Amino acid sequence: MASGVGHGGDAGRLPARARDGADRDGTDRDSIDLDGLEWARRLLARSRRTVVLTGAGISTDSGIPDFRGPDGIWTKNPAAEKMATLQAYMTDPDVRRRSWRNRLESPTWEAKPNAGHHALVALERRGTLHTLVTQNVDGLHHAAGHDPDLVVEIHGTMREVLCMSCGTRSAMADVLDRVRAGEDDPACTIDQGATVCGGILKSATISFGQNLVPEDLIRAEEAARTCDLLLAVGSTLSVYPAAGLVPTAHLAGAHVVIVNAEPTEYDTIADVVVRGPISLILPALLES
Repeated sequence: MASGVGHGGDAGRLPARARDGADRDGTDRDSIDLDGLEWARRLLARSRRTVVLTGAGISTDSGIPDFRGPDGIWTKNPAAEKMATLQAYMTDPDVRRRSWRNRLESPTWEAKPNAGHHALVALERRGTLHTLVTQNVDGLHHAAGHDPDLVVEIHGTMREVLCMSCGTRSAMADVLDRVRAGEDDPACTIDQGATVCGGILKSATISFGQNLVPEDLIRAEEAARTCDLLLAVGSTLSVYPAAGLVPTAHLAGAHVVIVNAEPTEYDTIADVVVRGPISLILPALLES
């Protein structure tokens, strides 16, 4: 791993608020490795076929808590992970009721894309973003303005609901209206002629124990094999098969840049690792 390979760490390129010590949120901006930041910027500038992999860390500055970080939802409350397990969801009505209440109260509905999301849109506008693979289900990459054809939501989306019986997809907002009206475990209301489906509804996300969409996985793996740079952002790189895109790209000869607040499982194979707040680092990386 080469961190801090660039010469001099050109601090003049970093936004002024990144050079003034602790920001108003208490983050120590001086802790950012400026040499590493400069080297990552150079690699991105040379890339002609960049693949980006994003995890929950890119959305924390939008007010959406992550899952596995020090203050993550599952770190603080391991029992909450049960609601993301397919078998528990399908067999336990109480798990479903708690899941619907959590969906209703999710901060995602008020969240807006932050500077990190918008920086990746700027990368797309350069014409060098080949594919953006996201582990996130919040839809903020779409909201930021990405071409939907470039985005692979490898873990699905919470913006839609899937009937586990008939396979019909519908808008999450419509089903949440039913929850607000008093249904604690809404069922599918698709008319099947003589009967109503009545199947279990679930957010169109990939739960533990549920297979990924094969076409999405194939597309993501092919992108990783053929890119010249993989930029991993805001992920612990501990959830597979998405995390496996990093070694796939590395073994195919691509550069690997990791941007994350905490250490990841693939820091040792990265060309450069940049630590710090993602909504600050990504705009700095993409300055021309």
